[in-house]
Amino acid sequence: MRTPLTVIGALLLPVALTLSAAAVLLTGHSNCPHLSQPSLPGTRILAMSAVARPDGISARASRLGRPGASGVPASCDVTIILTHPPLRDQVRIEVWLPQSTWNGRFQATGGGAFAAGEFERALGPAVRRGYAAASTDAGVPSTAKSPPVWALRRDRTINEGLLANFAYRSVHDMSQIGKQVITGFYGRPPAYSYFTGCSTGGRQGLTEAQRYPGDFDGILADAPAIAWNRLTLAQLWPQVVMNEAGVHPTACEFAAFNRAAIAACDSDDGRLDGIISRPDTCRFDPGRLVGTSVRCHGRTIRISPADADIVRRIWDGPTTRAGERQWYGLPRGASFSWLAGTTKPLLGPRHGVPFPVAADWIRYFLLRQPHRDVSTIGDAEYERLFNESQARYSAVIGSDDPDLSAFRTAGGGKMITWHGLADPAVFSQGTVDYRRRVESAMGGAKATDRFYRVFLAPGVGRCSGGAGPVPTDPLAALVDWVEHDRAPDTLPAATTGAHPHLSSVLCRYPQQATADRPCH
Repeated sequence: MRTPLTVIGALLLPVALTLSAAAVLLTGHSNCPHLSQPSLPGTRILAMSAVARPDGISARASRLGRPGASGVPASCDVTIILTHPPLRDQVRIEVWLPQSTWNGRFQATGGGAFAAGEFERALGPAVRRGYAAASTDAGVPSTAKSPPVWALRRDRTINEGLLANFAYRSVHDMSQIGKQVITGFYGRPPAYSYFTGCSTGGRQGLTEAQRYPGDFDGILADAPAIAWNRLTLAQLWPQVVMNEAGVHPTACEFAAFNRAAIAACDSDDGRLDGIISRPDTCRFDPGRLVGTSVRCHGRTIRISPADADIVRRIWDGPTTRAGERQWYGLPRGASFSWLAGTTKPLLGPRHGVPFPVAADWIRYFLLRQPHRDVSTIGDAEYERLFNESQARYSAVIGSDDPDLSAFRTAGGGKMITWHGLADPAVFSQGTVDYRRRVESAMGGAKATDRFYRVFLAPGVGRCSGGAGPVPTDPLAALVDWVEHDRAPDTLPAATTGAHPHLSSVLCRYPQQATADRPCH
C-alpha cells in the first residue's frame, strides 16, 4: 500500500523543514530494511521514507488507472525530499527497488513537457524488467499538461533556481541519490547505470552527457527537445503565420495538404507504404492544391492561395522579417494539429489554439504574463521574443553543446537517440543538426559512432505512434552496447495501434532503407 507514505510523508515534511537532518521513516513489511540517509553536496535532506510493497501493486497508481500499475514485482519504494539551500525548494525523488528480481542495474527516467519525471508511468515498467529505478519532480511538481506556475515569483521575476532544477540539476541529483540508495539496499552499487527518456526526457539525457558525463554508463535520449529555448518559439510559428495572414484553416484542410505530400513523396524510397521516408528531400509544393476542393464536415472548401502560403511557411519554419532562418519547421507528413490548432467558437471568427508548452514558455519565461493570448503575436513581436529566448536561456536550457569528449572518456559512455520523422512537436531536423555538430566537434562520423548513434524512424510521431515502425526495445540495444561492446547498426522496430503490423529495422544515421536495400 502507498497510502502510509502519502499520509505520513505529508505530516513529516513540515517538521523536517526545521531539522538539520531527516530520519528514515519505515512503513510496511519488514523486508524493507533500514537505510542510511544519502548525502549530496549543496543539498539538505528534508525527509526520507521507505515503504514495502510486498504485493508489488501501487494503490495510488491503480486508483488513478496509470500505466505501470500492474505486474510490478515486490519492491521497496524509497522517497527522498531534498532542498538546495538557500533556495527553499522541495525536490521529490522516488527510487523503486525490486526485492528479489534485481538485475544489478540502475535505470533513471525522465519526464515530458514541463514535468521532470513521470513516477509510476516510468518506474513500473522499469521495475518489471528488473531495474532499480528512479524519477524526480525537480521541485516543480506538475503533469505534462499543467502550466509552469513555479516559473514566476510573487514579484513576477523568474525563479532561476527552480529553472536550473528543471533544466539540468535534478537528474544529476537523482543519479547520485539513486546510486546511494541502491547501494544501501542491496549492499553493493549498481553494476551499470542507465538513463532513459523521450522529448523532455531526451533533452535531460543530452544534458547529462554534456554537463555530468560520469553519471551514466548509457543514455537513451529519444526525440530530444533540443535547443529548448528556440524549439518552443518554433512551435508557436504556425500560430504567428496564421495570425499575420488573418486565415485559420481547419484541421481537415491541413490534412489535405499532408495527404497530397504523402502521395507525392511516398515512393521516394521505392515503396508505397503511406510514409514519407525522407521529409527533408520531399519537395511537394503546397501551391499545387490551390483551387482544389476538399470535403470537411459535410461542406466543400476550396483551397486558397493563402491556405497554401500558410502551409508553405509552416513547413519552411520560422524566419526573421529579413528572411534569415531561426529554427526548423514542421516536417512534411507530420500532423498539423499539435502546433497549428484552430477552433471556431459559437460566436465570432475561427482563431488559433497554440501548443501549450510553447504558449507557456512564452507567457511565463519571456512575457511574464500567464494569461496572455499568444495566438495574437505578430511577426515583429515574435522576432523580438525569439531573440530574447535565445540570448537569455541558451546557456541554461539549450542542451545542445556538441562537445561530448568528457562523456566519451568517462568510463566509455554510450548514447543512443531515435527520433520519429513525423514528430509533430519536436522536429527531427534538430536531432540531425545536433548529430552533425557533434561530428564536427568530435572528429567526424566514424569517431562519433563509437559512442553516439542516431536512428530516424520514418512515419513515427511523438515518441511513438504514427504509420511507421517504432523501436521495440532500444534500451536492450543500449545495454548490449555498453556491457558487451556490440554497437547497434539497426534497431528492431514494429508498427503499433490500428496500422497493419509491420516488422522492420531502423537504420543507423545517415543510412536509410529502400525497397531493394535494407540499410545503406
